[in-house]
Amino acid sequence: MPADDDLLAVPVADPTADAAELREQRVDDSLHGQRLDKALVAMAPEFSRSHLQALLARGHVRLDGQVADTAARRVRLGQRLQLELVPTEESQAFRPQAMNLAVLFEDEHLLVLDKPAGLVVHPAPGHWSGTLLNGLLAHHPAAAALPRAGIVHRLDKDTSGVMMVGKTLPAVTALVRDIAARSVQRRYLALADGLPAEPAFTVDAPIGRDPQVRVRMAVVSVAAGGKPARTDVQLLAHDGRIGAYACRLHTGRTHQIRVHMAHSGLPLVADAVYGGRPALGLSRQALHAAELALAHPVTRAPLHFRCLPPGDFSAAWAAVAGLLGLPEA
Repeated sequence: MPADDDLLAVPVADPTADAAELREQRVDDSLHGQRLDKALVAMAPEFSRSHLQALLARGHVRLDGQVADTAARRVRLGQRLQLELVPTEESQAFRPQAMNLAVLFEDEHLLVLDKPAGLVVHPAPGHWSGTLLNGLLAHHPAAAALPRAGIVHRLDKDTSGVMMVGKTLPAVTALVRDIAARSVQRRYLALADGLPAEPAFTVDAPIGRDPQVRVRMAVVSVAAGGKPARTDVQLLAHDGRIGAYACRLHTGRTHQIRVHMAHSGLPLVADAVYGGRPALGLSRQALHAAELALAHPVTRAPLHFRCLPPGDFSAAWAAVAGLLGLPEA
């Protein structure tokens, strides 16, 4: 998924694509002796061979009425070949799915919500349904006409907290512009393993794809593809090993706080991707989007939202810093 500051238009699936299509034909001279998967390509040339092989493996191909699931099987003259073209998992990515959204603010242009930990924001391989985007399409059907259903920034799956979503194209355009101009203020709470040399510091280091582990991000030079990234960090409390931090984003790169903290020798608690160890009962990265300040995308009225973290994070925070009240900005 792209960085928070990027916005891509994504297609909305054709609602007629839900229905399966059954194709049937007899094996003729041109197909006699061919591999089954090659015969399927001839039968449905608009689909890739790998997709047709997947349908075959899932039992959607029959020869003479019997399920055939071996790609290398040879077909014979006169056999009746049936292919059921069912919607792919990916085709479900942009379907409305009703879900309970914790709405903090909503009008005709803007939606601000409290995203729970564990909810994927945008469809991706392995998460083609059950995402926030699916929920937005059910909550606000007009979102189907917007890029990414109005999502202008994201939180990682296991990060909780406040998010904003545009509900109209003018609002989406304004929010993207404001994010790019660094006029949207985002403040996070984090628990990290280790203590810094100074209680307040700034990490100003470009972030890009990790050249060694492609599923991760890393601090890399601009010449190597890194994008400028800046995070202000303040230590609020510590227990001798783990620190409670407030982090303010100046940019919105993918995994920015997680990468910058790990780069500083302070991996987030339970962030296995970046070297964090489980602690304080947490099994997901200890990161919560606590505050969001912005100008309304249409009226330009100032808006400020504060969002307390969920129970697992609050309990872990209390073990380090006492009962949680959001620290003043």
